[in-house]
Amino acid sequence: MEDKVYVEVDAKFTPDGQLRPLQVIWEDGRKFEIQRVKQCVRAASRKAGGVGLRFTCIIAGGEHYLFYEENYRWFVERK
Repeated sequence: MEDKVYVEVDAKFTPDGQLRPLQVIWEDGRKFEIQRVKQCVRAASRKAGGVGLRFTCIIAGGEHYLFYEENYRWFVERK
């Protein structure tokens, strides 16, 4: 099973140029609101591979990593 799941993300750019993800749309169409972004750093996914911005997000009460790759695609690590 693939550890990297590409997802659709609703996001916005703030007036100061920061990228802010708002919601993740899972492969089956379910939508998950991002309640809070705790951190955004440039990092690699050790589990799934890929490099880009790693957002540490609170989604449905739990902490999850959301990655924005250099190829302009969003993914999450499958648990």
